[in-house]
Amino acid sequence: MSGLSPAQRTAARARLDAERASTEARIAALGRDFESIVSSSASAADDEHDPEGSSTAFDRQHVAALLGQAREHLTEIARAEQRLGDGSYGRCERCGQPIGPGRLEARPATTVCVGCAGRATRQARRGRGPT
Repeated sequence: MSGLSPAQRTAARARLDAERASTEARIAALGRDFESIVSSSASAADDEHDPEGSSTAFDRQHVAALLGQAREHLTEIARAEQRLGDGSYGRCERCGQPIGPGRLEARPATTVCVGCAGRATRQARRGRGPT
């Protein structure tokens, strides 16, 4: 069972619900942006000779990347909701220690504590993947 009190579980559920709603709204907005870029570039049959072709292609790729990140975040939120349900929410998946309440408040879908996240960042900077 989770080390979270009923009040902490309720607060975590509320944060995850808010994060889900925000992410879904972002996905919808990015989807509209992407469709707008695609439809505006569809009228330009020859991107190669279009003076705006490179920026249109960049915009399309940029929005597509942001859309992918938002969809991945939605998956992370779903996993966090599962952890909340099975009692493992709030425990670091690497070291097993509790994740601090401040970190959970700022990043409700996180799976690692500050210490493990910092170690992973330092290792990535040195050119090694996380262990």
